[in-house]
Amino acid sequence: MIVTRQAKDRLIEFTGRPLIMGVVNVTPDSFFDGGRFLDTAAAVAHAIQLVEEGADLLDIGAESTRPGAEVVTEVEECRRAIPVVTAVAKAVSVPISIDTSKAAVARAALDSGAVLVNDVTALRGDPAMVDVIAGTGAGIVLMHMHGTPRTMQLAPCYDNVSAEVSEFFEERIRFAMAHGIVRRQIILDPGIGFGKLLEHNLTLLAQLCCFEQFQCPVMVGVSRKAFLGQLVGRQVQERQWATAAAVAISVDRGAGILRVHDVKAMKDVVEVAAAISRQPTISMKAQHA
Repeated sequence: MIVTRQAKDRLIEFTGRPLIMGVVNVTPDSFFDGGRFLDTAAAVAHAIQLVEEGADLLDIGAESTRPGAEVVTEVEECRRAIPVVTAVAKAVSVPISIDTSKAAVARAALDSGAVLVNDVTALRGDPAMVDVIAGTGAGIVLMHMHGTPRTMQLAPCYDNVSAEVSEFFEERIRFAMAHGIVRRQIILDPGIGFGKLLEHNLTLLAQLCCFEQFQCPVMVGVSRKAFLGQLVGRQVQERQWATAAAVAISVDRGAGILRVHDVKAMKDVVEVAAAISRQPTISMKAQHA
């Protein structure tokens, strides 16, 4: 059983229910809340509210990774993110993650109070990122993505999506550890919605337990995503209940962290799903024997 993850000088504990990571987007173009928290004061207030609602971690991002998103310069990303990271680190006690694939942004955020880097490129986007993580001891989320945010939804194709994501994780973990990162720093994310069609997302969620082999916590981000809209025919603002269903299944299949926008509601979902998942099951064959 995974009980802790190293994140700089912090230990993130996984001894009870799965953890809730609240999303703080300091962007004008994120698919759900783009533009709402561009102002530093608004972003900090939102972060504090998420912690009050039950967030165990916060993920602060200043570059949208929605399908088709444009690249943000390093300078602009720092301008948006670092004042927020600095202020939030002083205002809350929960671990802070910086959602970035740029080494300079990660280093600045880690120097400002973040302890975890959520890298959607899994250390492939910036050659210097691996040295930042190894040198600081920060936690690192390695996410699977087919292509880049601009290209990832252009006809993604897999023969066996769970097997291919597993192979990707195996290679990325090996790369990270060869460059001085230790396993207790690593969190894995199968990248729901990142270069996947509906059927790929559903398969990955159904088969999350196959990633237990890596002995790293698995983070899942399904919050209000497009594949849920495909299933229920609702716009992004109306996908809370669909998100709840996907979160509950993720908990049952072994997710260790749920990255969500709606912390208060999803914490209840996680609490109930985790409590049920801990109970013993019985097969129908055994029941009628």
